Amino acid sequence: MAERLASSASLLPASPSPSTRRAAATIASFPSCSARTGLRLRPSPSRFSQTVAGRGRGGAGGALRVVRCMAASDAAQLKSAREDIKEILKTSYCHPILVRLGWHDSGTYDKNIEEWPQRGGADGSLRFDPELSHGANAGLTNALKLIQPIKDKYPGITYADLFQLASATAIEEAGGPTIPMKYGRVDITAPEQCPPEGRLPDAGPRLPAEHLREVFYRMGLDDKEIVALSGAHTLGRSRPDRSGWGKPETKYTKDGPGEPGGQSWTAEWLKFDNSYFKDIKEKRDQDLLVLPTDAAIFEDESFKVYAEKYAEDQEAFFKDYAEAHAKLSNLGAKFDPPEGFSLDDAAPADEKKVADPAPADDTNGAATADDTSEAAPQPEPFVAAKYSSKKRELSDTMKQKIRAEYEGLGGSPEKALQSNYFLNIMIVIAGLAFLTSLVGN
Repeated sequence: MAERLASSASLLPASPSPSTRRAAATIASFPSCSARTGLRLRPSPSRFSQTVAGRGRGGAGGALRVVRCMAASDAAQLKSAREDIKEILKTSYCHPILVRLGWHDSGTYDKNIEEWPQRGGADGSLRFDPELSHGANAGLTNALKLIQPIKDKYPGITYADLFQLASATAIEEAGGPTIPMKYGRVDITAPEQCPPEGRLPDAGPRLPAEHLREVFYRMGLDDKEIVALSGAHTLGRSRPDRSGWGKPETKYTKDGPGEPGGQSWTAEWLKFDNSYFKDIKEKRDQDLLVLPTDAAIFEDESFKVYAEKYAEDQEAFFKDYAEAHAKLSNLGAKFDPPEGFSLDDAAPADEKKVADPAPADDTNGAATADDTSEAAPQPEPFVAAKYSSKKRELSDTMKQKIRAEYEGLGGSPEKALQSNYFLNIMIVIAGLAFLTSLVGN
């Protein structure tokens, strides 16, 4: 899939080698590595902690250590990068190739391999030459040229996160669903860590349905997810000079936008909707591309159930696609923090105040300054509910306040208020009532 998506929006001229051409347009071709691009690696932010002075006595106070856990990527920089990607999409019409970039970086995942990064997946490996030169990744150099200036501008994010951010943003900006993404993916650091070639799907296998299952089942995806992800072919074009599939140009692609040419799966190939399923089902236009793997989703009995559903119900397609895309973007990834973080939540860096143990006495038994100094008493915060329900005991502070008010009226713990105090009050009240009555009359 990704190959088709990529070829559709390539904006920069590319001259693929024979080995690159031979590996056809793949259904969502996935990640690979490239050293010849000269892309620079940048270290991820390290974890650090900061100690500040605290108040209190002995073990109760001690020093407070502010511990900040730095994620693999900085959330603020990711948000800014997302805005930059949106601007590139507005001027370059590169939605399809950015979708393909994210897919191909994660699609090398093998669920049968536990070790990272040997298992492949979303780890930024596609920036290295050994993987970028895989036949299924033909044309993705153009995507890297678009993305690299953003990486240079925001060094606090990883390539793995940037690739997936670009892919999800492209879908959303093309009118697709919001993808429930999480971030914090760790990058591999050397070309030797790239996955082997051959893990991405092919566009024209001898047994299309079986091939799709072989590739996507290896990633841990099921039939519904295979069909939903196939729907991303509503974006993009296939170019015969790169994949061997499609026409040089059609009435839908001869004038662009972007670099003209190629054959698209849909008439509006920069709009994300369910027209891919509708057009394949109706077979209405010879200028629209249908690869063997595309036809399989309406021919295979299990795939067909979902394809028919999505052709009739775009809302159902959007829901299933968003879930499948998010799952694909996480395949094989190593997250820091382990649970990842969302850009819609608070910043990923957690700050926790941790009380350090009280400093031990020295060998002479001398106490520290904190041990010998009395901390100033802090007033108890007033909580109304504490004193108005469940007959809870009053605090010493409140008792002192009530006693002060009582003594201000002339009372004391040893001496009750004078009896005529209440009598005087009653006389005053009666007098006021009498005067009120006279005025009323």
